[in-house]
Amino acid sequence: MLNRIALVPLALVAQAILVALASGREHPPAMPDLAAFPASISDWQRISEQPIAQDIRDQLAADRLLCRLYVNSPTGSAAELLVAWFQSQRGGKTQPHSPAVCLPGAGFTPDESGVIRLDTAEGTIPANLYVASSTAGQRAVVLYWYQTPRRILAGEWESKFWLVPDAIRDHRTDVALVRVVAWVSDDLQGAKDTASAFAKAVFPVLRGTLPR
Repeated sequence: MLNRIALVPLALVAQAILVALASGREHPPAMPDLAAFPASISDWQRISEQPIAQDIRDQLAADRLLCRLYVNSPTGSAAELLVAWFQSQRGGKTQPHSPAVCLPGAGFTPDESGVIRLDTAEGTIPANLYVASSTAGQRAVVLYWYQTPRRILAGEWESKFWLVPDAIRDHRTDVALVRVVAWVSDDLQGAKDTASAFAKAVFPVLRGTLPR
């Protein structure tokens, strides 16, 4: 009997075939201008654009990338926002890379993981929560989710499941991976609160920026 690991590549191949068939009449949306993403979001102010190394850009293979550091004016807490937007997933060649896989590859070990729900001005959304530590002594709280025109998803396999029916219905397969990072100093709960507060503030803005 095939085990679960052996089924993963088979599922990916099947998905690629189905998406290719479903998106035969695909009409990808225009690319969003992420460079024009607001520098001010509620109490959060952009303080810098975070450079993304070319090898990371090549690995992500996103059509649009945004990476910024924001600071909350009243509290001084900081959060990093990464948005990787993909215009099409046709054929399975360009799809978001799960941070759950990328974190260990970057030298981080998950200490805690789960799915939380964030109450935003645009409704409640799910988000993956990771607390991860590096061998260099760094610690971070990471929130991320997958954002499509129709839905917000936390699970990687859930996003793959909805890819085919949404492609059939809408003739498009665009998706964004949204990641928020808050670094931990000596207050883990404070970093969690910072990441959650920023994610709640930024989601409605993303909702209005990314193609609908």
